[in-house]
Amino acid sequence: MSRASVGEGATRARPGTGDGAPAPRARSQTADVLVVGAGLAGLHTATLLARRGHDVLLVDRRTGLTSAIRTTGIFVRKTLDDFPLPPECLGPPIRRVVLYPPGLRRPVTVTSARDEYRVGDMAPLYLTAARAAADAGVRIALGTRYAGRRAGEFHLLGRGGPTRVRARFVVGADGARSFVARDLGLDRNTHLLVGAEEVFAVPRSDGPPAFHCVLDPSLAPGYLAWVVNDGRHAHVGVAGYADRFPDGLRGALRRFAAAAPGLPDVDRRGDVERRGGPIPVGGPLHRISCPDGLLVGDAAGAVSPLTAGGLDPCLRLSEHAAAVLDDALRAGNSYPLVRYDGAALRARFRGRLALRRGLARVRTPAAAATAFTLLRTPLGQAAARRILFGDRSFPAPSG
Repeated sequence: MSRASVGEGATRARPGTGDGAPAPRARSQTADVLVVGAGLAGLHTATLLARRGHDVLLVDRRTGLTSAIRTTGIFVRKTLDDFPLPPECLGPPIRRVVLYPPGLRRPVTVTSARDEYRVGDMAPLYLTAARAAADAGVRIALGTRYAGRRAGEFHLLGRGGPTRVRARFVVGADGARSFVARDLGLDRNTHLLVGAEEVFAVPRSDGPPAFHCVLDPSLAPGYLAWVVNDGRHAHVGVAGYADRFPDGLRGALRRFAAAAPGLPDVDRRGDVERRGGPIPVGGPLHRISCPDGLLVGDAAGAVSPLTAGGLDPCLRLSEHAAAVLDDALRAGNSYPLVRYDGAALRARFRGRLALRRGLARVRTPAAAATAFTLLRTPLGQAAARRILFGDRSFPAPSG
């Protein structure tokens, strides 16, 4: 996969071990763009830049792209329409969403006439994206940690020792708690949910694939518990505000999994994949670029404040980032980065941010049950359809 790994072939030395070995001397590399983080946002940005002829170095602290997967992998219709995702890495289409109040009684079902969701098999999706990046000329270095910027150079710690990189720009694709954002003096996410889920195979059935959502603050304070069952795999998860879980995130997941709706009777003690991590829901950050670089994906807060969906925003914002960086590299200055403006994007999220604040205030099952009665009205169901099946996506940047 990797064209040239950082520190590859170097002898690893451990200063301070008493064996007399000197500390390894840092190697030097150059690149047009250093991309930190090999999730979908980082891989997509790096690939687009390399296809435009730029020298791109992509690093990730993980030793393998299929480890530590955080996302549920739900792709919405707009993403499926606009991006050429490999169909062999996608589950069957989902048209049916079932919404449950606390207690799981009298759910509301909404069904679309179109295919609205598909769940990605994220491990092969990452590997496919990495192969595309390498084929475009991206140099990929796994097992390599970003260690900050000093004296105009970016420092990395890889499997073969330290490396100094002189790059014209750096892209922070390193997640909700971005270290690149800190180094560049850019905004960082402060409004976070935490989520956890289990993924396991289910027997094929003749029933339609479905997306089950449970609104219950005792399980998922400030957000939802969910089951996505597409007839191949089931994703069972909860998310919410970390300080509101009465028995912790894992405790909430155990309670929900014991009685989760929409699941066949299967033995989940076998091959179960566990995922989890922070989810930024404060909307796009105001300041996501500076003369030295920019942020993409979760690092930029490119996640829907209401639905917590981040795959569509990460791909769309990555395309904008690659276009801006391409202009800057060709112009020989950083002026085009002023177009990469989080405040302008954020202005289009006022409605979703208001709904996020409303959902955060639903703190008891009784309040959730009262709010749920609105979903039984024609107006409530129309609103649910607009949110679940609407044509809106992450807004296209102007200019």
